[in-house]
Amino acid sequence: MKKILIITFILVFSLNLMAQTSESRQANPTDVASIDAIMKAVYEVISGNAGQKRDWDRFHTLFHKDARMIPTGVNPNTGIATARALTPEDYIKRTESVFAKEGFYEKEKARRTEIYGNIAHVFSTYEAFHSLSDKKPFIRGINSFQLLNDGKRWWVLTIYWQGETPENPIPKKYLKNS
Repeated sequence: MKKILIITFILVFSLNLMAQTSESRQANPTDVASIDAIMKAVYEVISGNAGQKRDWDRFHTLFHKDARMIPTGVNPNTGIATARALTPEDYIKRTESVFAKEGFYEKEKARRTEIYGNIAHVFSTYEAFHSLSDKKPFIRGINSFQLLNDGKRWWVLTIYWQGETPENPIPKKYLKNS
C-alpha cells in the first residue's frame, strides 16, 4: 500500500511538472518589461561560447505557451523556399548539439518596430559570430518577431527568420535603425 502511495505521488508530481507552461514560469520582470528588454533577453539567452550551457529556463519564460520559431530557406535542389515551424523546445533540441561544439553569438544590428494596441512586429537584422572576438559575422539575416503585451508583460509569439544569401542580400534599409 505504501509503495502504491509513493508511486501515485511521483506520478501526480511528474504530471504537474509536465503540465507547466511557459506562462506558469516566472520571467525576470526586467526581461519582459519592454520591447527593448525582451529583444535583448532573447539574443542574450541563445548566445554563448562553444560548450556553454544556455539558460533554457530563462529562454522558456520569454515565450508564450503557443509560440513558434520558424526558420526559412531555399532548398538548394529545388529552388523552392521552405519554412518549418518549431516549438521553443524543438529549437532547443535542434541547437543544443551545435552549441556544444560551436560558439554562437547573435547580435542585433538594426531594428524596425511597428506597434498597434497590444501587438508588435519587430524586424530585427542580426549578425552571428562564433566568438565575441570575431570581427566578421559568419551569417547575417533578419528575424521577424511577433510580440504580445498581455497588459503585464511582453511575450514572444513568433520568431520567423531568414538568413542572408548572395542571391538575397539584406537591403540597405534594414541595416540601420528606422
